[in-house]
Amino acid sequence: MKVATWNVNSIKARLPNVLTWLAGAGPDVVLLQETKTVDDAFPRLEIEDLGYNLAVHGQRSYNGVAILSKQPIEDIQAGLPGNAADEQARYLEATIAGIRFASIYLPNGNPAPGPKYDYKLDWMVHLLSRAETLLATETPIVLAGDYNVIPTDDDVHDAAAWHGDALIRPETRALFRRLLHLGYSDAFRVLNATPHRYSFWDYQGGAWQKDQGIRIDHLLLSPQAVDRLTAADIDQEPRGKAKASDHTPVWIELATA
Repeated sequence: MKVATWNVNSIKARLPNVLTWLAGAGPDVVLLQETKTVDDAFPRLEIEDLGYNLAVHGQRSYNGVAILSKQPIEDIQAGLPGNAADEQARYLEATIAGIRFASIYLPNGNPAPGPKYDYKLDWMVHLLSRAETLLATETPIVLAGDYNVIPTDDDVHDAAAWHGDALIRPETRALFRRLLHLGYSDAFRVLNATPHRYSFWDYQGGAWQKDQGIRIDHLLLSPQAVDRLTAADIDQEPRGKAKASDHTPVWIELATA
């Protein structure tokens, strides 16, 4: 099973690129973030024509998450459990072929410190609680998405240039490590030790052309899922296209049970 996560930065604006990538890469499950559209306006027909089932959780102009799957999508949960007061569309959970998936768009948190950073940290605490609950099921879990977290200095082109940013602050990194300490594994790092591999390049300053990026798109796997992990990589090709998202797909392969 090939699984990918991709912040598309508007599904409508990137639809041609998304369709081309889906047809070429052929992932079985895709977790999308920042779809930026209400559910009724999501381009279902175009994606269904490629053989995908869909679950979507969106809002107008901001945020939005979706799950695409070539197999049936079951037991869909929109919104982060335990965080009912949050009105932003940032979390979508479902079961596919016995694996529990979540598409996650974690808050950016800038400027930090401040209310937006407080919201980010609070959201991460709720995610920790949900992640722990899911682990207790002892089933394969894949928590994938744009975490807006740079885990280590190996995941950023210039750590000093990002000093003080919400994505790299010690409090952010500490909460991300708590997810790993629960028992989750960063799938990309399980199989790739090479530093300075990135999943996001800003539109400004020629960041893409200079490879001045950051790695903030992650697939975290429960022990039952990491036991099935056979491959993991970052597909940079979509980032080089015209009208590209500033993120690119990160993918893994899981052996069937």
